[in-house]
Amino acid sequence: QVQLVESGGGSVQAGGSLRLSCVASGYTYSYSMGWFRQAPGKEREGVAGIDRGGGIRYADFVKGRFTASKDSAKNTLYLQMNSLKPEDTAMYYCAAYPAALGWYSLLSVSAYNSWGQGTQVTVSS
Repeated sequence: QVQLVESGGGSVQAGGSLRLSCVASGYTYSYSMGWFRQAPGKEREGVAGIDRGGGIRYADFVKGRFTASKDSAKNTLYLQMNSLKPEDTAMYYCAAYPAALGWYSLLSVSAYNSWGQGTQVTVSS
């Protein structure tokens, strides 16, 4: 399994922006990768998933605000988060799977087998 390390979290006011990064220990060109989040007392949920062909699926609650991207040359996944809201407060995780995932599985927690330790995002009102 690939090792994943997230960074870029922090505390911002509502309306602010953050850019998360996830560096993988190995070559992830053929991997499906995703961003997930988990707020206290809630289940982990999918935020954005990128398939091997570069297609990106977003959760409805981040459409138009968050942008996911992948730099395969750097083995790095990014999540640009704009117009942040207090309800975006959560631990954000990067995940990877070494094969193709179906479109609807890109945001499924159970579809991925490698996870990072997470980076905390706190948005104050």
